Amino acid sequence: MDCLIQQHPPAVGSRLHVLTPIFDPGFSEFSYGFWRGKRAHDAVREAKQYVEEGYEWTVDLDIEKFFDRVNHDILMARVARKVKDKRVLTLIRRYLQAGVMINGVVMETTEGTSQGGPLSPLLANILLDELDKEIEKRGHKFVRYADDCNIYVKSKRAGERVMESVKKYLQERLKLKINEQKSAVDRPWKLKFLGFSMHKAKNGQILIRLAPQTIERVKTKIREITARNKPVSMAERIGRLNTYLGGWMGYFALAETPSIFEELDGWIRRRLRLCLWKQWKRIRTRYRELRALGLPEQVVHEFANARKGPWRMAHGPMNRALGNAYWQSQGLTSLIERYQRLRKAW
Repeated sequence: MDCLIQQHPPAVGSRLHVLTPIFDPGFSEFSYGFWRGKRAHDAVREAKQYVEEGYEWTVDLDIEKFFDRVNHDILMARVARKVKDKRVLTLIRRYLQAGVMINGVVMETTEGTSQGGPLSPLLANILLDELDKEIEKRGHKFVRYADDCNIYVKSKRAGERVMESVKKYLQERLKLKINEQKSAVDRPWKLKFLGFSMHKAKNGQILIRLAPQTIERVKTKIREITARNKPVSMAERIGRLNTYLGGWMGYFALAETPSIFEELDGWIRRRLRLCLWKQWKRIRTRYRELRALGLPEQVVHEFANARKGPWRMAHGPMNRALGNAYWQSQGLTSLIERYQRLRKAW
C-alpha cells in the first residue's frame, strides 16, 4: 500500500464549532478526551483517586481498531438525536464515507472515521457517550479518554464480571469489539493508562509513575538522536535532545516518581559519551581531547590506551572525565531540572 490519504469535505472543519456546543453539555463528566478543556492529566489524576479510595483492580478496555470500525448507521442515529438540520447530517455522512486513496484510486468506506480528522474526536465522544452513561447507570468508577477506558473495582472477580458485561454491551449495542490481547483485568500498577501507571509504595501511598512502555519509547527516540554512526555534531545532537525532551517532559512531568528522570539523565549522558568516544577513534585524538579536559597525564594515558568497548568506557572511566558539569556546559538541559521547574510551576 503506497499511499493512504483520507479525503474530507472542506466544510467539515467549519461545522465543528457549531456541533461542539450542541453535544458537549450532555457528555459524561468522566469523559476527558477532546472537550470542555479537559486533559489527559485530569483523567490520570481521577484514576489515581479511585485507586486511593480502595478500587485497586482495573478493567482496562481496549476497543479493537475503534476509529476503523465505527458503524456509520449507529453513529448517525446518535447524531440525529440532537441535530435536526438535514444539511448538517448529510455533510457528516459524507465525511464518514469520504473514502481513502490507495495507490491513486479512491475507495469508498462503509465503516470507520479517520483518527486524524477534525470531526473524529467529537464523533467518538458522541458514540461512546452511550457507553459512559451505561457504566454510570451501573454505579462503576471509571475514566475514559477517547477510546481508552478504564473501570475501577475492588476485586478481580468483580472486574471479570464487568469485563464480560461491557464486552457484550459494546458488541450488541454499538457493534464494537474488545481487543482480547490488549484488554485486561489487573492491578493498576501492572497496566498503563495514557502513558502512565501507578505505584503502590510500602507505606500504602499511591503514586503516578511512567509506564514501562513509555520509558522504552523515550529511550528508543533518544537512541535515534544519539546514534553513534550518524555524522552529526555534538551541538546538534544536544539541540535535538533538548527540543524533543522539553515537549516530552511537558506531558510526563505529571509522574510522582522523580528517580526515573535522574536515571534517564544518567543514561542520556552515557549515550553522549559513547558518541564522543566513537568520534575519538585514533589514539592520538584521544590524547588530545582528554588533555583538553584537564585530566592528569597518567589518567589521559590510561584512558587513551584502554581496551574496553565504547559502551563500557562511556560508563566508568569517561563518566569521571565527562560528568554532569561538563554536559551542562555544553548546553544539555537535565530532565530532573526540567521536572522540578514544572512541578514547582504547577
